Amino acid sequence: MDEIWRTALKGRGAISNESSRFERERRVLVDDGWDARGEDGREEERGPATVVGDDSARTAIARNASPDVPFDQSLNPYKGCEHACIYCFARPTHAYLGLSPGLDFETRIFRKKNAAELLERDLRAKNYVCQPLAIGANTDPYQPVERTERITRSVLEVCRDFNQPVGIITKSALVTRDLDILGPMSERGLAAVAISVTTLDRELARRMEPRASTPARRLEAVRELTAAGVPVSVLASPMIPALNDHELEAILEAGAAAGAVGGSYIMLRLPLEIKDLFEEWLREHVPDRADRVLSLIRQARAGGLYQSEFGTRMTGTGPIAELLSRRFKLACRRLNLTGRRWDLDCTQFRPPPKAGDQLSLL
Repeated sequence: MDEIWRTALKGRGAISNESSRFERERRVLVDDGWDARGEDGREEERGPATVVGDDSARTAIARNASPDVPFDQSLNPYKGCEHACIYCFARPTHAYLGLSPGLDFETRIFRKKNAAELLERDLRAKNYVCQPLAIGANTDPYQPVERTERITRSVLEVCRDFNQPVGIITKSALVTRDLDILGPMSERGLAAVAISVTTLDRELARRMEPRASTPARRLEAVRELTAAGVPVSVLASPMIPALNDHELEAILEAGAAAGAVGGSYIMLRLPLEIKDLFEEWLREHVPDRADRVLSLIRQARAGGLYQSEFGTRMTGTGPIAELLSRRFKLACRRLNLTGRRWDLDCTQFRPPPKAGDQLSLL
């Protein structure tokens, strides 16, 4: 890759920005370097700026029927994610917006400004049946823009007021900002957090998930959450053969040492455009291992780079996948990482009275 192009993409995960699969025209982002030079002709460090827009959501809760995930409903405060993880399975969703799953996904972020109001309406619906609500199942609810937008916090405030059990999935230490809400909810069995730790290698993390919290900060977040009484699971995900799979036990050990009570992992998923984006990233950042990584992924995915079938899409198949599964189970048993990620109490759910409502006599 050209040095000027490397400068232009500093701090980003994807290397390209090809148009979405639904577009008739194929557009590819290029940079001739002219915009990267100052008045004196020297290169200036810069990268694609993050642009935040509004998402016109009409409902807060998304339903899920997949047997592969431990929840039936979720809420995502943002579309797109500035963490820029190259492997993110949510990247293809940007194609539905007419945008690229590449750089657009990590630079064109859409916020659900009215997520809290929509959630309150959903929870007050007469046909609503309380179940644990997963926050961040698609994109990270604590990505950098949350520092100023505070949408995730407003959603948690609604969950607190309704006694709605909530499970959070994140790789950001920003989650500790909301301990004043999560701590008291956890005391009543209403909150749990899952922290994703992909690698303990800070340099690999910087290249693979450039704007996420460092591995050390994530583990510190596990400690802080645990100290506040919040049950935490550590997610060693995704596991990538010949890249980070050798760290599986070390990640689980570090999580357990920090106080985690549960663990899980997912084999790398490469649906739709992610296959090309990930291979492009491999050949740029680890060219000496790219062919081996791709070969091992195919061996764990029945000859392809992805399996979409329920029951195998999260774990893969074949000897490599089976060995990873066995290693994970043995490590969890040894480390006592046996806690259930979404073991939350739904019996306490109560919509609070609205202004003007008649008070109950009971």
